Amino acid sequence: MLVRTEPAPEIMLKVAFASDNRVRVNLHFGSATAFVLYDVTPIDATLSGVGEFSGEAMDGNENKLLAKVDFLTGCDAVFVHAIGASAIKQLLGKGIQPVRVEAMDTIDDLLREIRAGMREGGAPWIERALAARAKAAHPDRFAAMDAEGWDA
Repeated sequence: MLVRTEPAPEIMLKVAFASDNRVRVNLHFGSATAFVLYDVTPIDATLSGVGEFSGEAMDGNENKLLAKVDFLTGCDAVFVHAIGASAIKQLLGKGIQPVRVEAMDTIDDLLREIRAGMREGGAPWIERALAARAKAAHPDRFAAMDAEGWDA
């Protein structure tokens, strides 16, 4: 019988919102001047950062997406009012799920929905993100045994 001696790591997702007022998701990804980051658990959400981008760097700047995607690296999802195909491809390549929402959606309401999805399931992107985090936290035990030279 195995006995766990340390507490299980808390389930957490890192999500970002394209917002210039920290209240509503109201920006297009490509022209977003700000992102608000939250660490979300099934019962709570904590502001963990804010990224601001100069509006001058947006017009005609072919690399404007790169800085934003790099800033969001480590996030599980980014909520936007609109997004282009190139940005979607770059985000998915980094394991970040883009989620398009209406401009009337408040960040607080979305955080409640994410927490409910973490507790109750039913949101495919949340289930994929949680599975990926669990896999990263607990790598395959047989691969670890093989790396240690374990014999049966």
